[in-house]
Amino acid sequence: MTEKFFRKADSPLHVPDSGPGGAEPPSREIYAAMGEENIKAMLRDFYLQLGESAIAGMFPRELVRASERSALFFIGLLGGPPVYMQTYGPPRMRARHLPFRITDAHRREWLACFYRVLEQPERYQFPVEHLEGFKKFLEGFSGWMVNTAED
Repeated sequence: MTEKFFRKADSPLHVPDSGPGGAEPPSREIYAAMGEENIKAMLRDFYLQLGESAIAGMFPRELVRASERSALFFIGLLGGPPVYMQTYGPPRMRARHLPFRITDAHRREWLACFYRVLEQPERYQFPVEHLEGFKKFLEGFSGWMVNTAED
């Protein structure tokens, strides 16, 4: 991971106006339609997009391995078993992301990578009727991860 993406201990912490409850959870019916393997494939492809992006330095070199942990979070979020919680404990995603310098520009790049993957929902058997709700969740969720004001 690139040093420029780590927050300095003395840098002020930005708190988004939306607060942690700003993102309505996506439909839990998504898991039933996609299944575990399709969610893992979607997250793998998403992480490969991240690896080619302007924020690639925020992520470990082992992108496929990193995608597996993220997939466990999304499996539970989308209605599957709570494997992430059982393995790693409560997600506390904002706290887990605090060591990284995340600006709104970084957030927009992250979203762009996810949206490129979601351009082919049929590839993952993603139910199109839940696509807009899922994107809305990603908008709110990623907004809460922003912890650094723009330079």
